[in-house]
Amino acid sequence: MATINLPRIIRIGGGALAELPEAMAQCGLKRPFVVTDGFLVQSGMVAQLVAVLEAAGLTAQVFAETVPDPTVAVVEQALESLRWSGSDCVIGFGGGSPIDTAKAIAALALDPRPIPVMKAPAMTDVPGLPVIAVPTTAGTGSEATRFTIVTDEASQEKMLCAGLAFLPTIAIVDFELTMGKPARLTADTGIDSLTHAIEAYVSRRANAFSDAMALSAMKLIAPNIRTACAAPDNRAAREAMMVGAHHAGIAFSNASVALVHGMSRPIGAFFHVPHGLSNAMLLPAVTAFSAPSALGRYADCARAMGVAHQDEGDQAAVARLLEELAALNADLSVPTPRSHGISAAQWDELVPEMARQAVASGSPANNPRVAALDEIEALYGEVFG
Repeated sequence: MATINLPRIIRIGGGALAELPEAMAQCGLKRPFVVTDGFLVQSGMVAQLVAVLEAAGLTAQVFAETVPDPTVAVVEQALESLRWSGSDCVIGFGGGSPIDTAKAIAALALDPRPIPVMKAPAMTDVPGLPVIAVPTTAGTGSEATRFTIVTDEASQEKMLCAGLAFLPTIAIVDFELTMGKPARLTADTGIDSLTHAIEAYVSRRANAFSDAMALSAMKLIAPNIRTACAAPDNRAAREAMMVGAHHAGIAFSNASVALVHGMSRPIGAFFHVPHGLSNAMLLPAVTAFSAPSALGRYADCARAMGVAHQDEGDQAAVARLLEELAALNADLSVPTPRSHGISAAQWDELVPEMARQAVASGSPANNPRVAALDEIEALYGEVFG
C-alpha cells in the first residue's frame, strides 16, 4: 500500500515561466508574495518573474532576504512581511533555500506557532497558504516535495519538517532558468538530485511509483551531469538535469531519503557546506556501506545510470556503481571535508553530535542497512579524508 502526493499543477519545459499566471488563475490566486534571494534580484531574474506577473495584471510583493540554509530568524522575518502583505499565495523563486523558506512561511501564515513544533516526526498536513515553487537550479526537487528544512540557530540543527502543508500546489519546471549557472552550483545541485534518486530507490519505503520516478531520474542525470557542468549553455543537458531533478524530487517525496541525507544535514548545519556538496562527500562511502544489504537495488541503479550492462551480474554492477560515484566526485572536483578546509579537531569533536542528529532526523532508519550510532561515527571518520 503506497500513498502518493503530488503538486496539483506541474508545468514543465523551456519557457514554462510564462505560463505561471495561467496556472495561478486555474487556482484562483491573485496576490502573490515572492520569496527569493539577493543574487536572483541582482542577476535580473526576479525582474523577469515580476514582469511575467505584471503583464497578467498581478502585483507581487517581493521578499529577497533569504539566506542559504534558511534559519528560524529569517523565516520569522519573512513571515512578518507576509502577514502585512495581504497575499493569497507564496511563490518560492530560486534554489532550495528560497523554496524552503516559502514553504515554511506558507504553512505558518494562517496559524502562527513556533517553528520547532513542526520538526519531524511531527506532521504538518493542514494547509496554510498555497505554495508555488519556481526552481532556478536542477536541483533539490523541492518543487515536488512535502518537506522543508529550517536551521535552528540555537541548537545548530537542520530541522526536517514534513507534511502536505509544504507540498507546492503549483510547480513551474523551466530549465531555461538554469542556463548559464556556474559549474560548482550545477555540480552540487546535480549530485543532490542523483542522491535523491538513488536513496529513494533503495529506501525501505520505496514503492512501484517512486521506483519509476527514481529510475527515470538516474537515466536523465547520470549521462548529462558532466556535460551540464562543462558546457553551461547546452540546452539538452540542462533540460535533462532539470527534468531529472524533478523526477528525483517526486521519487523521494513519495518514498524517502536515507542515510546519506541523514548524515549530510548536520555537516551543513555545523560547517555551512552546501547541501549537495555534503551529499557528494558522503555518497560513495555510504553506498559502499549499504550495498551488501540491497545488492539488486544498487545494481539496478548502476544499470539505469548506464555504467553497467543490463546482463551484468549484481555484484559486478555494484562495483561499477561505486567506481562511477568516485569518478564523478573526482571529475566534478568534490573535496573531502578536510580539503574543504574543515579542521580535523573540530570535526572529531562534533562527530558524536552529528551522528545523534542524523539518527534523530529519522532518515537513516529508511536505509537498506540501518547503521548503529558507532557505525555512523565511523563513516564520518572515513569520509573526512
